[in-house]
Amino acid sequence: MNVVTQYSQNESKDKELRMKVAAFYDKENIRCEDRPIPSIGEDEVLIKMHACGLCGTDIHKVLDQKVPPQTVLGHEVSGEIIKVGGKVEDYQVGDRVFVAHHVPCFTCHYCKRGSYSLCDQFKQTNLDPGGFSEYIRVPALHVRHTMGRLPDGMSYEEGALVEPIACCLHGFELIDTQPGDTVFIMGAGQIGLLQIQIVKHLLASKIIVSDINPYRLEKSIEFGADEAINSQNEEVVKKVMELTNGKGADIVIISAGIQSLLPQAMECVASGGTVLVFAPFKDTDIAIPASRFFNDEIKVIGSYSSNPYNYESAIQMLRNKVFDVENMITHRFPLSELDKAIECAHNPSEKVLKVLIKP
Repeated sequence: MNVVTQYSQNESKDKELRMKVAAFYDKENIRCEDRPIPSIGEDEVLIKMHACGLCGTDIHKVLDQKVPPQTVLGHEVSGEIIKVGGKVEDYQVGDRVFVAHHVPCFTCHYCKRGSYSLCDQFKQTNLDPGGFSEYIRVPALHVRHTMGRLPDGMSYEEGALVEPIACCLHGFELIDTQPGDTVFIMGAGQIGLLQIQIVKHLLASKIIVSDINPYRLEKSIEFGADEAINSQNEEVVKKVMELTNGKGADIVIISAGIQSLLPQAMECVASGGTVLVFAPFKDTDIAIPASRFFNDEIKVIGSYSSNPYNYESAIQMLRNKVFDVENMITHRFPLSELDKAIECAHNPSEKVLKVLIKP
């Protein structure tokens, strides 16, 4: 008898049932260990994880040791509902779903202004215990606001991309992107490559990408970029100006967490253009040319995470094949090898784009 059947038929033994999780202890110590399968409340569901994406923030939290020991990371989740609480009406056992990890309150000052990711409740909410787990308790708030069904024919692997795509879409809703724009994306990692495909869908006239990784630059052209700049051996500002006839890019997106890219972006953005800061920077001061704000009407906008209204758009774009998911996903690791997955994703010599963790 498998775990799912046993769980659903013998609720009195909930505490005896165990599952595997990949838990962080320190950057050299990620353990695949047994924990109890979470019990659920009347407004909650239990899902079996089928795929969970390895996000750049997961890697950052591990390598920089930004979370407490025993934390289970992972938030790009898709799976199958195996148990529903008695008061859950919109879902049933067997539903294939995606679920994201943070939920705003919808009523605070920030939520009323549409800045849902700045809500105090947003970061306080999470899945239990996290995406890198065989089974996940989905709290009531998430069931209502950040969980949704996967359409027929959409794979669990595609479902694991809903959350990162939604994050990208949140960034784009903060800026004014027009058909015919020239867009310069700084960073050709997994997020940068998703952004290339979104910008192409939004009918940009020219897409320029920079990175130091030759493999990622090569893939950026395959995913729709027109020009790829190796910033390790080319003068980025000079090259962008050459490619735009001295005008600069209408939109510059910083998708790599390197704060020195911000002054460079300010030199590459066209008059009247926008710089979107999509990656986290360290808490250090950076000098940028202040005169451009007034003289050239430059805008610099930050974007953090997603909001619940981005998920349906992400699903529809996946359904319409805006993204080449098959070629985006380059590596798959079992839950027991999360440490190897992080090592692979962080190794610049590896030909790696999107990494998925499977149970």
